[in-house]
Amino acid sequence: MKKMSKKIKVAELFAGVGGFRVGLNRVESDIGKFEIVWSNQWEPGTKTQHASAVYEKIFGSNGHSNEDIAKVLTTNIPDHNLLVGGFPCQDYSVARTLSHAAGLEGKKGVLWWSIHRILKEKGVKAPSFLMLENVDRLLKSPASQRGRDFAVMLASLSDLGYAVEWRVINAAEYGMPQRRRRVYIMGYKTNTKIFKQKQKDGAFKWLTESGITAKVFPIQKPNESKINIFEITGTLEEITKDFNKNTSNSPFETSGMMINRKIWTFKAIPDYKGKIAKLKDFLEPNNKIPKEYFIDENSLETWEYLKGGKKQKRTTSSGFEYEYSEGPMAFPDSLDKPSRTIVTGEGGPTPSRFKHVIKIGKKYRRLLPVELERLNMFDDNHTIGVSDVKRAFFMGNALVVGIVTKLGEELIKRI
Repeated sequence: MKKMSKKIKVAELFAGVGGFRVGLNRVESDIGKFEIVWSNQWEPGTKTQHASAVYEKIFGSNGHSNEDIAKVLTTNIPDHNLLVGGFPCQDYSVARTLSHAAGLEGKKGVLWWSIHRILKEKGVKAPSFLMLENVDRLLKSPASQRGRDFAVMLASLSDLGYAVEWRVINAAEYGMPQRRRRVYIMGYKTNTKIFKQKQKDGAFKWLTESGITAKVFPIQKPNESKINIFEITGTLEEITKDFNKNTSNSPFETSGMMINRKIWTFKAIPDYKGKIAKLKDFLEPNNKIPKEYFIDENSLETWEYLKGGKKQKRTTSSGFEYEYSEGPMAFPDSLDKPSRTIVTGEGGPTPSRFKHVIKIGKKYRRLLPVELERLNMFDDNHTIGVSDVKRAFFMGNALVVGIVTKLGEELIKRI
């Protein structure tokens, strides 16, 4: 007799245009499947909620919330087994100078506490599993106390009864089409089978071989002596005030786990031997490129200047003079490598240092929204219906959904 498959109920926070949902929907398993029972998307400061509209167009409005998550009552969120979300990262983003990044104290950073509130108020009905995503800068913010924000998050999750593993994953290093580095955080309640297996295997084996992330994103096995072990102590207020005040480096490396506030962490080196994606394999045919996406010869010099290395004298508002420098960027972008990271300012014809520019024959052009969607592994035209600039913005905010699928495939085997 065929075993009945189980539905894993999922709540998706900070949903954007549904990257987590797309990734989990692609998980194919006889054991069970993921079912999004509730989602929330709210962009503060904008009257028209474009991302939420795209989400509803694709997935329907049933169970979808388009209101400020800080104002949503926990009692209005259905019980679920797995909570997922790429919680807003502007305050940690590499697009900002680290010294100006406000971390958990910033307008976006405080939204971490919405996740915390939901987990806390759900109490015994809190989800057993977490899958979260953020920029890798999170591991070392803010500049004044490297790693403090992540320490506060880990300690708060531990106090709520979760064990955690994390890994910084560059999607391109595992055969996906974009060089996008993000930290993926998996959490497990201490009463789950996964937690018990984690304890049994021990930190080294779990992080390098048997753990969920290690199974689908293998790494070279490090020398066990390279693992940094320490504890996060004190109240959340004390951690906020005193964590890592006297050193210039974050104690959190690109791979790690936490049990009962005890940390094991080390630098992970990918061990992938499969095919490497190439940007040229995700492009539209030349005869389908609208004229406005080709770069006018008159602006080509500006593009070249912005992409090039430069040194400039600059003066602060207080009169302090300094030399600003930046290295050259590839121009045009290589067609034989995975793409660079898509940024939120990818759209529009204005010359920019960070936008992708490719050369086909003798012509230079920008990337189409559908090509950006492919580089994040969405279906073609997932975001169609809004302006091209908005579509590009959404992809700059999105994740590479193939990573979510891989993590989901392994997670469902263990539940």
